[in-house]
Amino acid sequence: MITSGVGARSDVELRLPADGAYAAVLRTLTAGLAARLDFTIDDIEDLRIAVSEAAAMVLDEADPGADLVCRFRLMPGELGLECTTTSAAPSTPDYDSFGWQVLTTLTTEAVVEATPGSYTVRIAMRSSLDLQ
Repeated sequence: MITSGVGARSDVELRLPADGAYAAVLRTLTAGLAARLDFTIDDIEDLRIAVSEAAAMVLDEADPGADLVCRFRLMPGELGLECTTTSAAPSTPDYDSFGWQVLTTLTTEAVVEATPGSYTVRIAMRSSLDLQ
């Protein structure tokens, strides 16, 4: 039985107003969780950039007054993140955009789910130490 560390209760949820002014809070939490997983400094910086891009995509689709809900999944050597908001009429993701290219280059996995009422970006990143 695991009583502490990654695996004991390795999920974290953060709810913020869907406003770019709170992006720094999300980046800081992400960096702290990645450090807990022993990601390298370079991995943490890549993850901070990726999270910024994911949040920007979600915030662009947010309804006025909506929340940005971010759920983190921590596993040994991997951090997963789901950012979601309410969106009455989300647009189709632009998979040719610079932001999407940055996101998919820096992460192990990136997925967008745009359905009436909701817009979600999911990313996952493995530590470069685990990829060797």
